Amino acid sequence: MDNSIEQEEKTLTEKESLLLITDMINKARNSYHDNGIAAIMWGCVITFCSLVMFAQLQFNFKLPFSITWLTLVAIIPQIFLTIKEKKERKAKMHEDVAMDYIWLGFGICIFLLSHVTGEIFENLNEAAGSYKTATGEKFPFLFNEYVFPLFLILYGLPTFITGGMCKFRPMFWGGIFCWVCSIISVYTHVKIDLLLTAAAATVAWLIPGLILKQDYVRAKRELKEQHV
Repeated sequence: MDNSIEQEEKTLTEKESLLLITDMINKARNSYHDNGIAAIMWGCVITFCSLVMFAQLQFNFKLPFSITWLTLVAIIPQIFLTIKEKKERKAKMHEDVAMDYIWLGFGICIFLLSHVTGEIFENLNEAAGSYKTATGEKFPFLFNEYVFPLFLILYGLPTFITGGMCKFRPMFWGGIFCWVCSIISVYTHVKIDLLLTAAAATVAWLIPGLILKQDYVRAKRELKEQHV
């Protein structure tokens, strides 16, 4: 009798485990947010852009194009994947829809902020040239010292929301880390700002994305083993 109960409980536990793993896979199967692709993509792009900009300042060279245009590398696939997910999923949770729009809006805001700050730089450079011609002194306000704090504030928002909604601590604290870096970068040189931006992208997106990807692969493997 006891053996029968134990066997039944064991079978029930195995079924619950299988259902849990299946649920994890179903949630992640069609969502590149849940399986870490979005976080890895943004982490790589922003970290790379920040380090290239740092290298340009440190070693005094200039690329023939703005490296920030590489954000399109993240935005375009994000739009494509969001549309694809919408077509493939017959039913979608409200949280999934919200997450899609949060990250899509985030990508658009990064591109727009890059464009706006670029235009401000161009106009300020002209004003600085005129000021130096008239006074013989450098322009007293350096706008580039305050650009990256703005970006870091933006970086923290979708990260914090995603971490909170999904109860995923690495991303939740990653969002807070972005905001801390934003405060620090107000008082540091632009070179340090770029390194802080690279660190924020790595901590907030790249590392959590790799954790999500690892969990997704492990869950998928366990599901396959359960079926065998």
